[in-house]
Amino acid sequence: MRIVILTGQKKGTASFFLPYLINNKNIEITKVIISNGAIKNKKSFYKKKLKKLLKIGILGALNGIRIRRWFTQDVNELTGAQDIIAICNDNNIPFIETNDINSDLSYSEVKKANAYLGLSLGNGYIKSKIFSLPTCGMINMHGEILPEFQNAQSVIWQIYNGNSKSGYTIHKIDRGIDTGDILKQELIPIIFKSKLSETVSLTCAEIQRKSAEGMIDVLNNFEYYRVNAIKQQKGNSYTTPSFLQFLKIWRNHKKLLKQTDTF
Repeated sequence: MRIVILTGQKKGTASFFLPYLINNKNIEITKVIISNGAIKNKKSFYKKKLKKLLKIGILGALNGIRIRRWFTQDVNELTGAQDIIAICNDNNIPFIETNDINSDLSYSEVKKANAYLGLSLGNGYIKSKIFSLPTCGMINMHGEILPEFQNAQSVIWQIYNGNSKSGYTIHKIDRGIDTGDILKQELIPIIFKSKLSETVSLTCAEIQRKSAEGMIDVLNNFEYYRVNAIKQQKGNSYTTPSFLQFLKIWRNHKKLLKQTDTF
């Protein structure tokens, strides 16, 4: 299967998945397209940021910055994710860097890749002009269970809702955010530690490992998963927690930790 990979991270999900994909003889990686995340429309960008700030408050925004590394640097350290450009160079995989995943350059490069399927690993919103180019469109790995946790950071919103399991979903990309047909998903027990930060990063690392294996399964048996894809029902969309929501996450974490300690 010929695939093209799109990512907005030089070190993260895509770079962790890449060795799994390289080692699979059924997969041919035609190109890796890396977006540097340049702001194309600053007015629209800052308008969205302001709207989010008004929703979660200043304390929520500051806390969001503080916990960001739980899902990025801390996870990368646990998984040993390498720089994606270095991996491409070591394995003679063509790659290109773009300013915006939806740019004209991205469009032309995805088109030239002539791929059967596109993989979105660590991106923001991808427009239909891009995701519709590969023969069978594009699929995405979302580090949570859909449709219950659309656009959600992994683990924390499960804890907010009092759940002891998280997981991942591999789904088709459509015009919405995390709303495409579900190909595969797996529940994964949350790894509870005394510190919330450790609970999040350790569980996210485990989700990344399991989802890499799940992605290989989907690609090796894509026709089966494509035919049996499940249409999503109405879901719940999340964003960065407000300070009060984070306090609930912190309290629920303590309660769930005690419950797991009793078994």
